[in-house]
Amino acid sequence: MADAVNWRCPDCFKPPDAPVVQNAAASSSSSADFIAAVRAIDSDTSLTVQEKDKRRQQLYTGGPKEEAANRVNPDNNDVLNILDDTLNCSICLQLPERPVTTPCGHNFCLKCFQRWIRERKSTCANCRAPIPAKMASQPRINSALVIAIRMARTLRFGTSNGTSKVSHFIHNQNRPDKAFTTERAKKTGKANACSGKIFVTIPGDHFGPISADNDPERNLGVLVGETWEDRFECRQWGAHFPHVAGIAGQSDYGAQSVALSGGYEDDEDHGEWFLYTGSGGRDLSGNKRTNKLQSFDQKFDKLNEALRVSCLKGYPVRVVRSHKEKRSSYAPDKGVRYDGVYRIEKCWRKAGKQGFKVCRYLFVRCDNEPAPWTSDDHGDRPRALPPIKELNGATDMTERKGAPAWDYDDKCCWMWKKAPPPSRKPVQCENEDGTKMRKVRPKKLAMSVKQTLLKEFSCLLCREVIDQPVTTPCAHNFCKACLEGAFAGQSFTRQRTCEGRRTLRAKKNIMKCPSCPTDISDFLQKPQINRELMNVIESLKRQIAEENAALSDDVDDGVLDGNNEVLAEEVVETDKSVEDDKEGAQPVNETEIKQTHKRKRSSDIDNDPERESDIANDVVHNLEEVDSAIPELAV
Repeated sequence: MADAVNWRCPDCFKPPDAPVVQNAAASSSSSADFIAAVRAIDSDTSLTVQEKDKRRQQLYTGGPKEEAANRVNPDNNDVLNILDDTLNCSICLQLPERPVTTPCGHNFCLKCFQRWIRERKSTCANCRAPIPAKMASQPRINSALVIAIRMARTLRFGTSNGTSKVSHFIHNQNRPDKAFTTERAKKTGKANACSGKIFVTIPGDHFGPISADNDPERNLGVLVGETWEDRFECRQWGAHFPHVAGIAGQSDYGAQSVALSGGYEDDEDHGEWFLYTGSGGRDLSGNKRTNKLQSFDQKFDKLNEALRVSCLKGYPVRVVRSHKEKRSSYAPDKGVRYDGVYRIEKCWRKAGKQGFKVCRYLFVRCDNEPAPWTSDDHGDRPRALPPIKELNGATDMTERKGAPAWDYDDKCCWMWKKAPPPSRKPVQCENEDGTKMRKVRPKKLAMSVKQTLLKEFSCLLCREVIDQPVTTPCAHNFCKACLEGAFAGQSFTRQRTCEGRRTLRAKKNIMKCPSCPTDISDFLQKPQINRELMNVIESLKRQIAEENAALSDDVDDGVLDGNNEVLAEEVVETDKSVEDDKEGAQPVNETEIKQTHKRKRSSDIDNDPERESDIANDVVHNLEEVDSAIPELAV
């Protein structure tokens, strides 16, 4: 103990007679600079204790690079600071990776939460509130926080606002734009339903992601994270064509896509990689009770052979996840979601949980877009294969020996290293006159980052910005008043009697979440407000109000130009309508505001002859530009 007490750091307390090593001059100078920087932070009396800790942490983890990146967008630093100070994981104290929100309103990383549960701790790490058993066994990722954190990290590196959302488009072709059922098939669901038209121009055997070139209507392609109501709607966008089968492919050509829908209990889903079970091995001639059991061994033939061909050649395979996969934390809450492309690294056979041999495949994600459950702003990077314990007793092992067709390039993106396999089912998308379908839509006024972020925090019931947010155990966000109003008048228990003779034990009423079939009756008995999310929303509202106030001041000073003048007038009129509402006047909707602006502008033009002549000149000038652009558009 005496030696430990008298011990001194050799870098900080060097003896005067210590020899100087010439070869380590650079390392000693760098360490001396590092120590001097730490001492400078400690000796600065103008900083608080928290500011000193933050600066030391930035110095330890390379903070100057982060500050330099933040200087790219200095106007957006406040948004990043709001999330950094509020939405931190209660265990690792960092922005949560794959955030999970407890019913008490605290956020955790998915791995931190699972490690906390594995230690047999059934209470929140922050407030010690009890965690529901169903949430502990199957945590759900809060998609609203994923989008918010991804936008914050995008701002950190000065890039764009992330992936653009799907824009709605009204289709006017003769074929139906939505899968529907006939009168005869209504009783049996969508078993005999028509599938509707296909919106993309890809053939049925298209490999890899669906780009914007194959989307003539929206010019966006199929985006990662795009969701559909069911498999029929998923088929219309080409992510996975089969209605029922989980594998799309040909045994001599390869597999194009797979669907994770919980059909086999041997499946293991880990997000960036998963173990997939092949098809077959069941007797489908019986009823629903018997056709879910394995009755013979699976073999590498038909669709299983198609997956093995994609493994040997390294083709990308599109993956969609269904809400029917109840054992996975990465499955969507409802519908079907496209999760990007994966690559099959290995395949083998082994004895499954039901005693018969099944074909197994190791899928690893390799997409240029980030996964829907992660808050990263970049796609995948090449990663080492995970250890698979069941490979010890596996047979018929198949592993790729040559270079894959879809691989990571030095340009920091995944691309085709070899030419993709040519389609044997070409599809053409043309109009009746033979020209390519294209629609030019006017550009919309871009929203600010704060407004876009605030729009993501909307209630799933009233579709407005959440007021007093509550987060259910199934990771859905609602206004507290909206959620309580949806179950108003319903009791938590139901009294029962035995034909009126004697009273039986009260039965619990099932109260399903408005967005999913999860029972939230226990949560509704005492809903807790998500304080962290409410602080973020209030901060964003306050900053947007300050920006609008500054914008209105600029309008009064006459600083804004013609493009921003209309926007400023709308802001001022909106503020006036809000004040009228507070005074008891009738609320003014958006349509009335636009009509008022239109009448005001028309009256101003009538009263101002110079303004009218200027507008006429502008119209003539614009018509000349359109006439000059018509030959280019025709080409």
